[in-house]
Amino acid sequence: MRSILFALLIAGCGAASPAPTILVYGDSLSAAYGIPQGAGWVALLGERLKQRKSNYTVANASISGETTAGGAARIGKTLAQHKPAIVIVELGGNDGLRGLPVEEMKVNLSRIVRESKSKGARVLLVGMRIPPNYGAKYTNAFRAVFREVAREERIPLVPFLFEGMVDKPGMFQPDDIHPTEKAQPILMENVWRGLAAMVIVPSR
Repeated sequence: MRSILFALLIAGCGAASPAPTILVYGDSLSAAYGIPQGAGWVALLGERLKQRKSNYTVANASISGETTAGGAARIGKTLAQHKPAIVIVELGGNDGLRGLPVEEMKVNLSRIVRESKSKGARVLLVGMRIPPNYGAKYTNAFRAVFREVAREERIPLVPFLFEGMVDKPGMFQPDDIHPTEKAQPILMENVWRGLAAMVIVPSR
């Protein structure tokens, strides 16, 4: 009997613990809208982690058309499903395109961040900017929300997902909103700059 228990104990000690999960929680910009899924920046992030021999896996819970209100409504269920160690929040663009109140957007983003933190996850917030269609006051307030949430919640911020690509040709699909396949490596690198310090890469 003792030998059986000892064998079970040894087997349990040798079992591999599940890999920690990075949850990407965004909209169409993270859902690879209009391009092959494997070409999107989230898939490229998974490849980067493998190259760096990281034990993190990536789960993409992004939904095209998602607003911060929609994200706030489903964050609890999504966290329970994936149990992430890190959450990358990329939401807000659709709020801006629809001219939704920035005050509500801030409340929603803060809720997503706080619920994620309450479950033990670290959070990286990804910022966005919008064209001045609704006037400078709205545009500036929209941009400031990401800085404010990051500061108040004490989390890292990627200031602008589209950094370094807005003025380059071939970066956007015909709708002038969604990035092309060519742009995805740039998006991934922008996110990686904020994420790299959060990811523990084992020594070789």
